[in-house]
Amino acid sequence: MGRKRLTDVRQKEIIKSFYKVAKRIGLENASIAKVADEMGISNGLVMHYFKTRDELLIGLNEYILDRHMHIIASGDNGGVDTWDRLEKLVENLFSRKWNRYFDDGVFYSCYALIYRKKDFNESFRKYLEELHTVLKDKLLEARAHGVICNENLEELTEIIFALIDGAYYYLGMFTERSAEYEKQEKLYIRHTMSLFRKA
Repeated sequence: MGRKRLTDVRQKEIIKSFYKVAKRIGLENASIAKVADEMGISNGLVMHYFKTRDELLIGLNEYILDRHMHIIASGDNGGVDTWDRLEKLVENLFSRKWNRYFDDGVFYSCYALIYRKKDFNESFRKYLEELHTVLKDKLLEARAHGVICNENLEELTEIIFALIDGAYYYLGMFTERSAEYEKQEKLYIRHTMSLFRKA
C-alpha cells in the first residue's frame, strides 16, 4: 500500500513538472530529458514511472481532467438549489478560472494530439465524458431542487459544452477583462441561461 502511494506521488510530481516545462517551452518541445532536468533527476528515474513520452501525455491528460473537474465540482458553486446558484455555475464555466487551473496553450496542444494518437484520443474522449457527467449531475441537482424543469438533461449538457468549448477558444483571443472580452462572455452566459426552463 505504501509503495503504491509513493508511486502515485512520484508520478504526480513528474506530470506537474512535465506541465511546467510544456507551459514554458511548448508541449511539442517538452521531453523526458527536459522533465528530468526540471526536477534535477535522471532520465532513467522519469522512465521508471513513464516508459514513453506517450505515457506521460496520457498522465498529463488525466491531470487536465482533475484540474477542470475542480471548476465544475468546486464547493464554490455550492448546491445548485436556486436560480442564482445555477447562474453562478454557468458564469464559472465561461470564466477564465479554467486558465488559472490549466494553461490554454498546453490544453490546445493536447487537444491537437487527438487527431494523431489513438490512445490519446481515447483518453481525451474519456476526459470529456467525465466532465459532461459532472455537469449533468449538477443539472439533475438543479431539477431535483425545482430550479429548472428541462427534461433531456443529457442533450442540454452536450449543447452547453459545445457553447463552452467554442466560447473558450474564441475568448482566448481577447485580453481578459477587456470590454470586448466581457461583452462576449456575457453574451454566452445569457444565451446559455436561456436554455433553462424555470420550474
